[in-house]
Amino acid sequence: MILPIVAYGDPVLNLKCKPITPDYPGLKELIANMYETMYNANGVGLAAPQVGQAIRLFVIDAEQYDEEKYKGSKKVFINAEILERSGEPWAFNEGCLSIPEVRGDVMRPAKITIRYQDENFKEHTEEFDDIPSRVIQHEYDHIEGILFTELLSPLKRRMVLKKLDQIKKGIVNADYRMRFAKAFQRRR
Repeated sequence: MILPIVAYGDPVLNLKCKPITPDYPGLKELIANMYETMYNANGVGLAAPQVGQAIRLFVIDAEQYDEEKYKGSKKVFINAEILERSGEPWAFNEGCLSIPEVRGDVMRPAKITIRYQDENFKEHTEEFDDIPSRVIQHEYDHIEGILFTELLSPLKRRMVLKKLDQIKKGIVNADYRMRFAKAFQRRR
């Protein structure tokens, strides 16, 4: 089932998310729905807060950038913890499904080492670099309550303030269903 994506301005996007256990209700269905929602919106990653769940869960699939180069990058991350960030930081023009029509260059380290549990709660410690590292760091920020717009240069942040305010109010064109903060009504 395709879920509505929570829009910028909803407080759930700024929460540090809680760990979960294997008995979390409806977890398998939630993971399947998150993948379906992500693909429907042409995303490469989606974190649980983006579908209204303040839990430490995100999914990625960097194969959409390059199927051969990033083969095997489709993964579920539960209770993830980045252990190390290394390598030369590099800029990449990021966007976010919760913040449509806003993009900006974000500097991130080239490599990460991350410990996480998969959908079967088997623990893994892996190193990622390149685009998978970037996507994981972006989604990891979501479960820490950090949005990519907070990592933009001060000038770029000022430049997108008006657009962020419009998104909060529901004034946005997205090709997918969105959920806006209760304080605002969606207008098109």
